Amino acid sequence: MNGDRRQPAGRRRFRAVVAGVGLVAAAAGCAVGPDYRRPAIDTPAAYRAAASTTNDLDAVQSLGDLGWWEVMDDPQLHSYLQEALAQNWDLQIAAARVLQAQAAARVTRSQLMPAVAAVGNLVTTRVSERGPTTVPPGVDPQNEFGELDATMAAYEVDLWGRLRHANEAARAQWLATEAARQTVRQTLVAQVAIAYLTLLELDFELEIARRTSRASTDSLALTTARETGGVASLMDVRQAQIMVATAEAAIADTLRRVEQQENELCLLLGRNPGPLARGPGFASQKLGVGVPPGLPSDLLGRRPDLRTAEQQLVAANAEIGQARAAFFPKLTLTGLYGYQTVALSDLFSAPARTWQFGPSVSVPLFAGGALRGNLQLARARFDEALAHYRRTVQNAFREVSDSLIAYERAREFRARQEARTAAHRGAAELARVRYEGGVTSYLEVLYNEQELFAAELGLAQARLRELLGVVSLYRALGGGWQPKDSSPAPPP
Repeated sequence: MNGDRRQPAGRRRFRAVVAGVGLVAAAAGCAVGPDYRRPAIDTPAAYRAAASTTNDLDAVQSLGDLGWWEVMDDPQLHSYLQEALAQNWDLQIAAARVLQAQAAARVTRSQLMPAVAAVGNLVTTRVSERGPTTVPPGVDPQNEFGELDATMAAYEVDLWGRLRHANEAARAQWLATEAARQTVRQTLVAQVAIAYLTLLELDFELEIARRTSRASTDSLALTTARETGGVASLMDVRQAQIMVATAEAAIADTLRRVEQQENELCLLLGRNPGPLARGPGFASQKLGVGVPPGLPSDLLGRRPDLRTAEQQLVAANAEIGQARAAFFPKLTLTGLYGYQTVALSDLFSAPARTWQFGPSVSVPLFAGGALRGNLQLARARFDEALAHYRRTVQNAFREVSDSLIAYERAREFRARQEARTAAHRGAAELARVRYEGGVTSYLEVLYNEQELFAAELGLAQARLRELLGVVSLYRALGGGWQPKDSSPAPPP
């Protein structure tokens, strides 16, 4: 009867212990270590840009707030971008790294909760009746032992926030990896656009070379006929042949570049090398350039590489808290509750109950300077992450300014190149009229045709630089990472 009266008291004591453990774990709020605050950044009031663009710099809306489907107006390019975002290997690698970081953060977060496992054993033994050790008469030589327990492995009560700081650091690394994936996505959009526009420009160069080759071939036939008739000299024929050979060599070299550019774009698309379809021609390509760059202060929340750098800074700050918490006592709990019996029929009876609770406290007394060294290491890593973050921010401002200047100067250069090409075209036509009228030699025609050919190629390249300037500016402003079904601007 006394045993029956002690059983409820034991149960009450066990429940009190469990409740006390939960209360301690819930009240453990004495986290040591610095709270993260975004560092102050010397943000310029406006981007440095070419003089003709400064009037638009104070607008709140930015080109970077637009999705790539709003900036790049070419259905074929849209198709290639969607294919690349679905199949590009670099993007798939980045996505796998996000899953790894997410899983690692989940593992770290699990340390905040105790790990409980159920353990069951069923052991049957029999002692030999003919061996050196025998059982007494009337005793069954076969025994059974049963055990069923719920065990709690060593659980650290997070009194000083070490585990919470570890969880904060792991979560920051996860967010940094996700932002890095967005940076890869943003870079991929820009790379596909650049590769596609470059391919169209090479097609345009090939068209110029072939047109020049046809005109040169016709001119060679005319000059040969004039030489046969005694009107032109053999030198004129040779000079006409030079122009034909020059155009044909340009065709061969441009074909090489076209095919290699197709291979580069195929790699970005996740395809094997091969020919690719084109959309509208190079001359009809237009990009959305009517939206200004916006405010420099908004760049911190728009560019994913800046979010990566900041999350790495958050992780480094949390590691300081982990290092500080190591200086304080560590409380660890272990426990067991279950049933043990040699008669399986009595396994779940009250007398078969067993429980154990073992709190353990460890106090660091001497570690040879390891704890202080770890703290100094964490602080030094934070200083490195802080310098990296500030450098990344300043580099982002520089990239936007460089892109603004590059686009505006490329637009000016393209306008000048158009005027130069028009002048060369007029000079080439006049030289041909003068030659056919017998006023000048074919050398003048050859010179002006070569200059026109070079000017037309230069104009095509100038137009390409202007288009690529828009792509570069769009990427520098943080555009291109957004999924098509998402809102354009992320929260900081």
